[in-house]
Amino acid sequence: MTAPRSPLDTLKPLAGRLLEAALNRALALDPDTRAALLALDGQRVRLDLESPPLALELAVQGEALRVGPPSESEPDLAVRAGIGALLSALPFLKPSGSAAPVGKVRISGDAELARRLQRLAEGFDPDWERPFVEAFGPLLGPQLAKALRSALREARHQASHLARATVEYLTEESRDLVPSAEQQAFAEDVDTLRDAVERLAARIDRLDAARGGGAPA
Repeated sequence: MTAPRSPLDTLKPLAGRLLEAALNRALALDPDTRAALLALDGQRVRLDLESPPLALELAVQGEALRVGPPSESEPDLAVRAGIGALLSALPFLKPSGSAAPVGKVRISGDAELARRLQRLAEGFDPDWERPFVEAFGPLLGPQLAKALRSALREARHQASHLARATVEYLTEESRDLVPSAEQQAFAEDVDTLRDAVERLAARIDRLDAARGGGAPA
């Protein structure tokens, strides 16, 4: 019996087209990266997001990217990650001075292709001011781009501060969440107790064996 289709399924093709248009628009702002894609023509990357659950395939066609549902054939590269881990792993989206990406990014397939894509991502340097210059002119365009960049930087800072404050409240005030240090301490206590029980069980076994052999307890 075929599973009923979710209303979200009808939006996936539209979301894929919007993502494809956004990616290619960003590539248009960096001609060097777009030209470098020619060497990867025909390569396919499957992306599986864990949260929210979503699977899609990115295919290189000339100097452009195509986004669609995963094909039945094996991709050249497969990436599985949460959305936060995936975004924080991208060099051009990672905040300066940030630590390792949050969560895990699991990659399988062509290791050389993964390295080439990583180098492309690290070298991706789009001219974000160009669309503003084209729309508002060479005088007003750069100023608007700078203002937007500052606003996004401040929004990211405020979001980070809010996230930290929320975590602190849930772990320290309401105690709805257990801090990672307490979780680690609890796990260590469990390991210590388990080892002690195993040693006691081994000692009892030795005593039982000694009794069975006629030795004094």
